[in-house]
Amino acid sequence: MKKKLYVINPNSNTGVTAGIDAALDILRQDDAPIIECVTLKDGPPGIQTQRDVDLAAVLVWEFAEQHREDAAGFVTACFSDPGLHSLREIPGVLSLGISEGSALTAMTLGQKFGVIAILDVSIPRHMRAWAAMGINDRVAGEVAIGRTVAELSDSEATLKSMIEAGKSLRDKHRADVLVMGCAGMARYRESLQQAVGLPVVEPSQATVAMALGRLRLGW
Repeated sequence: MKKKLYVINPNSNTGVTAGIDAALDILRQDDAPIIECVTLKDGPPGIQTQRDVDLAAVLVWEFAEQHREDAAGFVTACFSDPGLHSLREIPGVLSLGISEGSALTAMTLGQKFGVIAILDVSIPRHMRAWAAMGINDRVAGEVAIGRTVAELSDSEATLKSMIEAGKSLRDKHRADVLVMGCAGMARYRESLQQAVGLPVVEPSQATVAMALGRLRLGW
């Protein structure tokens, strides 16, 4: 039986999971592990505060414990990487988080990356992550669009706000790469990239691509 690369949406919003799943179609291959996107139904409706992150971390770990036997690996599909360090204590299973994975990818595409966040309250949490990774000097800045996870489903308003934020990061912060700071933004990558004229990293795509490469190479 083929093993599965589980892409875990730690919030309970099935629309977010559907967007991630569609974005990952381009990476699916017959000779690779099955990419299975899952929603944690007991998670918060959106992961927007540190309390949400802390709750989701426990749920992510519980899911991984229940599915470790058939897992090729786990990708935590939330930009706060809830539960990632706990997952890495599970022996013999690859575990990656989309915040870390997208930042590492962005740094191969340019000198400084800018992050489009959902809310202002998210930005200090992101900055703590960049500091922990030791990459503060590669972060041009972050701009929030002022929309909750649920509100990202309003396609017209969300894309408009993301384009404005992307242009601000490009022109005022001098970013030469953009990272979308929420898995719920997955559907907007191509439109945003075309509008802003910079490479745009969609975190779930970047991290699943990384995971598939590592699995292929036995890392």
